[in-house]
Amino acid sequence: MIDHTVRTYRADEPLARTDQLAWKIADVAAEQLDPTPEVTDMVINRIIDNAAVATASLGRAPILAARAQAEAHPVSRGGAGATIVGSGERTSPEWAAWANGVAVRELDYHDTFLAAEYSHPGDNIPPVLAVAQHLGRSGAELLRGIVTGYEIQVDLVKGICLHEHKIDHVAHLGPSAAAGIGTLLGLPADTIYQAVGQALHTTTATRQSRKGEISTWKAHAPAFAGKMAIEAVDRAMRGQTSPSPIYEGTDGFIAWMLSGPEARYTVPLPGHGEDRTAILDTYTKEHSAEYQAQAWIDLARRLGTERPELREPQAVRSIVLHTSHHTHHVIGSGSGDPQKYDPTASRETLDHSIPYIFTVALQDGAWDHVASYAPERAGRPDTVELWRHVTTAEDAEWTRRYHSADPDEKSFGGRVEIEMADGERIVDEIAVADAHPLGARPFGREQYVAKFRSLADGVLADDEIERFLDVAQRLPELDADELAGLSVTPAVDPAAGATAAPGIF
Repeated sequence: MIDHTVRTYRADEPLARTDQLAWKIADVAAEQLDPTPEVTDMVINRIIDNAAVATASLGRAPILAARAQAEAHPVSRGGAGATIVGSGERTSPEWAAWANGVAVRELDYHDTFLAAEYSHPGDNIPPVLAVAQHLGRSGAELLRGIVTGYEIQVDLVKGICLHEHKIDHVAHLGPSAAAGIGTLLGLPADTIYQAVGQALHTTTATRQSRKGEISTWKAHAPAFAGKMAIEAVDRAMRGQTSPSPIYEGTDGFIAWMLSGPEARYTVPLPGHGEDRTAILDTYTKEHSAEYQAQAWIDLARRLGTERPELREPQAVRSIVLHTSHHTHHVIGSGSGDPQKYDPTASRETLDHSIPYIFTVALQDGAWDHVASYAPERAGRPDTVELWRHVTTAEDAEWTRRYHSADPDEKSFGGRVEIEMADGERIVDEIAVADAHPLGARPFGREQYVAKFRSLADGVLADDEIERFLDVAQRLPELDADELAGLSVTPAVDPAAGATAAPGIF
């Protein structure tokens, strides 16, 4: 890997195009490399994972709205169109990316990468797949495009913190998806460079989408970034230019959105001929919740099973989760959001409330993507009472481990200290989730397939489940016609009988 220092340049200070971060991203994307067998296997795992969580979300209101918008748009000229998850229709690729991106993201249940910033790199798959289907590309070309999307997003996340400045993490997704599409299509670096610039410019937004009473836009935000990436590539292919230098300019991203003109960032990118292996640094979720809650769910359900008295609010005086700065301030009591203790809060809010999540996992000894968020579950009196006893505290050591570059030390958990009403003190800790590569039960192909089967049960017919798994696991050898098989159609529409409010389209 090559570390690239990125900073602001004055308007009168020379900065060659080839020295700009957007060009260096484009240069990586323009190189056509075959992925390693390990990377290929992981891409297949993540396609299966995305399909699993998208299938489980098909009857939910945000998916219905996004799908209706996509179905209102006919296939654009110049291609065969792209599939919409849960629909028998095709649409223009940017609208397919929109609908499928919402379906993948709605349950907060697919892969993650956390470093200086945080991300869900699987969000790259819907836009790259949509363009591949529309333009008749092969499975091998799709594979290379997805590998690039993961590589660029992970590298940006390692080097540039956005949440420090209240910028939503999808600002790294627009450029990575544009780069992935560039690799898919075999575009030259100068075209990808222009697309990366526009994609960043149009997908930078504040983090209010993940603050306070969290709205349904949380699932739409990455889908919007994927949609914009497709439009940015289309525009660049037509010879149009974009704001530049987008990262380093006097009025650019670093100077005004991040740490200012004096700031320095270091972004690692692979050198020419170097394997793109960033996807192997990422990890998926066993539970439908914010990633930093994964390890806490595993610890809570173990404690609740071993010590059933912890489920009773009258037996507990206080529960303090000592954890990283990020966990404390984003999903913990350090956020200052009263909504994180509100039993009537939205699902989107509850899946970003570690006090709620820890309480329910402790009481139930389990976590379910539907039942654990049901209004009657959140409002149960004994849960509400115990929930009020749970707070978080920032711990310098867990913050250090969160940011560690050593994968054997990097962690997303913490230490729980429980004071019982009778004076007993219980202390335990967990570093990573059970499903993490270093966890108690790491996910492999078997677990990804099992997750898909579980979430598709009752939604997809048995033969549709087997058909999809067969197609997905043959990704490198798929021809253009078979790429349509990387979508699923339910036996019974989960939205059957539901009425969606009409819009403009």
